[in-house]
Amino acid sequence: LDQHNMLAGFEAVTTAAIQKLTRCFLLQVEVLDGRTRQQLCFLDKVEPHVTIGDIKRLFHKSYQQLYPARQDLKLDPKGKSLKDDDVLQNLPVGTTTTMYFRDLGPQIGWTMVRYIGPLFIYLLFYFRVPYIYSQQDAFTSSSNSVVTLACACHTCHYIKRLIETVFVHRFSHGTVPLRTTVRSCVYYWTFSAWLAFYINHPLYTPPSYGDMQVNYALAIFVLCEAGNFSIHVALNNLKAEGGPKCRKFPRPTKNPFTWLFFLVSCPNYTYEVGAWASFSVMTQCLPVALFTFFGLIQMTIWANGKHKAYTREFKDYPHLRMPIIPLLL
Repeated sequence: LDQHNMLAGFEAVTTAAIQKLTRCFLLQVEVLDGRTRQQLCFLDKVEPHVTIGDIKRLFHKSYQQLYPARQDLKLDPKGKSLKDDDVLQNLPVGTTTTMYFRDLGPQIGWTMVRYIGPLFIYLLFYFRVPYIYSQQDAFTSSSNSVVTLACACHTCHYIKRLIETVFVHRFSHGTVPLRTTVRSCVYYWTFSAWLAFYINHPLYTPPSYGDMQVNYALAIFVLCEAGNFSIHVALNNLKAEGGPKCRKFPRPTKNPFTWLFFLVSCPNYTYEVGAWASFSVMTQCLPVALFTFFGLIQMTIWANGKHKAYTREFKDYPHLRMPIIPLLL
């Protein structure tokens, strides 16, 4: 019993000594401009357990216009950006740390920025508000049922995206650069107006194969939307299980829609392309087909990037998986 008490006492003394040593072991952080290498800030007596987010807040005190969301810090000018939850003592640094700063530019909130525009823009064309078409067509409705179905599908698609943005997605940054948001909004809003103009036009011609073409395409659209939502939920659950430092790659779950993970790395993109391709067939509208084509190109680039990251990080990553299109791409 005495030996046990002595051991416990020794452990307590050792722990206290380590804690005291940690408190005494303070670091210095130098922040340089990533382009000019000019010193912007020097932080003395920084505790080793502070995070990059804490460093950004300290930097913000010296530069009020550069709030934390605008700051990008790196250990190497050409290296990876440091995450806000990275702890200083866990990084490959010495007693004096040099970080390189880059201004990300004005930031705005991410939530609902891109998707609320297309939702309302399309409805303006669907209800044929004045000055879009001729005056006699103002506030009239189309006699083609596919026009109403297309409006319902388009509206549900963007409502789903808004719901996912608020309740499902976990963004690494709460804001995005203003220039990125403007570019994204121009892309989505312009395409929404373009395709809505033709689908809701008084002279719109319904699909060549009638109800059969519409119904089959509608069924595929609904399945792809459900699949896309299921994948987003599965990815969200994976991040929730391990937190921001979760080092797992996504796998199929009991949900049949997630079984596409057996074949591709980014089935959410696969379902997204499938939804817009079916919408193109359902409406038989060229602007929708072009939107689908450009979306496929962009999502293929994103999927390739994620696929390469998975294969690089995980040695046991399934070899059968392709980035976005099963067995092909």
